[in-house]
Amino acid sequence: MTDDDPLRSAAESLETARESAASPDADDRLDGFAERVRGMAEGDRGPDHGSLARLEHGLQDVRGELDDEGAEAVDEALADVRAYRETVDGV
Repeated sequence: MTDDDPLRSAAESLETARESAASPDADDRLDGFAERVRGMAEGDRGPDHGSLARLEHGLQDVRGELDDEGAEAVDEALADVRAYRETVDGV
């Protein structure tokens, strides 16, 4: 994990996944997810469980549009998001 921050690490993994995107749609979606995760990492307040759950769902959806290398990078991002989510109070 980069700088011990799972969200920053997740954003970097999504950038790696973009390099494996076979379609412009997957590339755009991964770019959007990476930007969203970077925003979460840099925000004054961290994301809540709902935001993280929606992110996880979207990443799982786009994962199917990638080759093995891209899917592996998305899996790394998902692991980082889940690690962060375990630190969030609530649900």
